[in-house]
Amino acid sequence: MISAVARMAAPNYGRMAHLLVSWAPWHMSPSTLTALSPLDGRYSARMDVLRPFFSEYALIHYRTQMEIEWLKTLAIHPGITEVRPFSQDTLAQLDQLVSQFSESDAAQIKAIEVRTNHDVKALEYWLREKLSDNAEIVAVAEFIHFGCTSEDINNLAHGLMLSGARSQVLLPALDAIIAKLSTLAHDLAAVPMLARTHGQTATPTTLGKEMANGVARLKRQRRAIASVSLLGKFNGAVGNYNAHLSAYPDLDWLAISKAFVEAQGLEFNPYTTQIEPHDAIAELMHAFSRANTILIDLDRDIWGYISLGYFRQKLKAGEVGSSTMPHKVNPIDFENSEGNLGLANAVLGHLAEKLPISRWQRDLTDSTVLRNMGVALGHSLLGYDACLKGLEKLEADPLCIRHDLEQAWEVLAEPIQTVMRKTGLVNAYDRLKDLTRGKVIDQKLIQKFISELPLPALDKQRLLALKPATYTGLAEALARSISSDDK
Repeated sequence: MISAVARMAAPNYGRMAHLLVSWAPWHMSPSTLTALSPLDGRYSARMDVLRPFFSEYALIHYRTQMEIEWLKTLAIHPGITEVRPFSQDTLAQLDQLVSQFSESDAAQIKAIEVRTNHDVKALEYWLREKLSDNAEIVAVAEFIHFGCTSEDINNLAHGLMLSGARSQVLLPALDAIIAKLSTLAHDLAAVPMLARTHGQTATPTTLGKEMANGVARLKRQRRAIASVSLLGKFNGAVGNYNAHLSAYPDLDWLAISKAFVEAQGLEFNPYTTQIEPHDAIAELMHAFSRANTILIDLDRDIWGYISLGYFRQKLKAGEVGSSTMPHKVNPIDFENSEGNLGLANAVLGHLAEKLPISRWQRDLTDSTVLRNMGVALGHSLLGYDACLKGLEKLEADPLCIRHDLEQAWEVLAEPIQTVMRKTGLVNAYDRLKDLTRGKVIDQKLIQKFISELPLPALDKQRLLALKPATYTGLAEALARSISSDDK
């Protein structure tokens, strides 16, 4: 039975709305059907590859790895005599905490967080409890999280999360699109098509060359994504090693910190406040956003080519295109891709604009925002997968494409006036404009105009032999020369 408070809060939209609200279960158990985000609902299975990098579990896992690696680093430093090198059994136990870290472990840490109201401190307490049966660790338990602020652990965890997702999931997904576009560029290199600048008939190109354009653009952004060097810091509460020097004033903490950060595969940032300022993350988010924008452009272009009939889509048995129009085969993959990439870019943009800004030496606004990296990159991945799925379905229709070309003899006005200019005929552009602009032009009219021009025989012969389908310049050669390999 719906509560009185809930009834008062329900919109007064008539009997149907009342019935719907009355029916709705008010204590739904979490599931893919009740998830608020489609990433954890409708698209949950497709996000499995990103969960090891951007879930709450993943963040806690990477934090655990950093805490343990720091403790191991302290144990082997000759200047920290209070912590002796660990035995092989203890090192194996520490490494096992990382390699066998489970959802149950993460849940235990979250339970401690309920008491501490601090996530990283909860991890420190959990490590002490988990290792309480190891005499070596108990003897040096105070060196767990030694000299650290939470952000020393967090920033390295975030760097590793992004690095792993980039190399293992997101770049391979982009590479698959680049490879497929490259194949289409080669296969369709010689298929002439009518270009449409401003949506109007324009100088012909080839279908393969248009695919090659996408390859070239994506390769450039792919390199930009891969080249962003993710930064890390490990320098205490405000970036000055204050606590470190209070305990060990003679140690070179700058060198120790640099070596530790670089050992994690990140670039050392020596100048920070309490937080690593996230400039590199902003660079990476912008790089992904640019790649996504190129793919949105591609999605829309191919959607248009499908609408024109230049591409057919391979049919899938049992699939329905419309609930009422049985004939429909909609370009849903490119629409899905465009929508997800647009949503991704909205979040990527906020990440890039917000994360480098922090009041004075630290405020907490970055914490909740950083938890949405997986949202931005999850929608990016959905966009990549949908685009690739759409590309795999494409089949060119050369007859449809050629029909369009045969109806567009006016595009030869460009080469005719260009040859006229070369041979010194005056007002070449204006004469062709008067002949063709806003008029229906056919082969007979164009060739009559060429025949009456006082041109050298060879030039006239070349123009008379020209057709819209053969006026494609270097398009075929450019398409054939594109490669997906040299990323």
